[in-house]
Amino acid sequence: MKELNTIWMNGKLVPWNEARIHVLSHVLHYGSSFFEGIRSYNTEKGPAVLALTEHMERLVHSAKIYRTDSPYSVEELNRAAIETIRSNNLKACYIRPLLYRGFGELGVNPLTCPVDALIAVWEWGAYLGEESLKNGVDVHVSSWTRITSNTVPGLSKAGGGYLNAQLAKIDAIQNGYADAIMLDQHQMVSEGSGANLFFVKGDTLYTPGIGSSILIGITRNIVLRIAADLGYKVVETSIPRGFIHTADEIFYTGTAIEVTPIRSVDKVKVGNGSFPVTLKIQEKFFDITRRGNDPYNLLTFF
Repeated sequence: MKELNTIWMNGKLVPWNEARIHVLSHVLHYGSSFFEGIRSYNTEKGPAVLALTEHMERLVHSAKIYRTDSPYSVEELNRAAIETIRSNNLKACYIRPLLYRGFGELGVNPLTCPVDALIAVWEWGAYLGEESLKNGVDVHVSSWTRITSNTVPGLSKAGGGYLNAQLAKIDAIQNGYADAIMLDQHQMVSEGSGANLFFVKGDTLYTPGIGSSILIGITRNIVLRIAADLGYKVVETSIPRGFIHTADEIFYTGTAIEVTPIRSVDKVKVGNGSFPVTLKIQEKFFDITRRGNDPYNLLTFF
């Protein structure tokens, strides 16, 4: 990661190398943090952040599930994100807002610790490499089960919950795959290590629903709108593992991964090896993020 100028912490910009927390902060010991991944794009119509408000709203909601109140409003966080991007002289970048329990007392109970906030930005290209957007990626079905709704709620983008995702990601990489497909506690398809999933069958798109322990993805929601506008039927439902090998196409969606085709699962080619529907949806997504044509009012230009 390239060192930049500043990081926003608790209401002010601080020099990059001075952005520190105490080693006894609650978050380091118990994973009590909540984060977002947001992208700013240098579109043909100027630099703009995609779905800024939607991401900050999800950040606040993620924290609320854990009885954590954000010390800043969504509007204040929005302004801080733009301020941080400008301070670092960036146009296209990745944005990481984080709410976390800081230094107070140590113990499982987090309520005695302050809630701190930061926003960092950095340059980050295609998550799985630029070629993955065109050629797709090879994945496997993970042996690790996705976190469950009554243990570590998947609806919250909480730092501690991503230990589960790390296990799936490490296992995938060590076995020669780009990423993994995780199953929920009922052995139904849930999501990737950090991305939502869509399955194409004819003119219908299938995607795991809220009951499959998914994170309700911002990019997922955008793709739902794009697919409907393109005339595809979209079904949110429980998806059995066997459906993976009968789908015509499979693709990931997410802020980092954008819209990325999956070309094989467990070394079995998906469909006939092409992904025309995925690329059609991807093109509409890029029309927003690269060309700045935004029919959904998702871009915040700055």
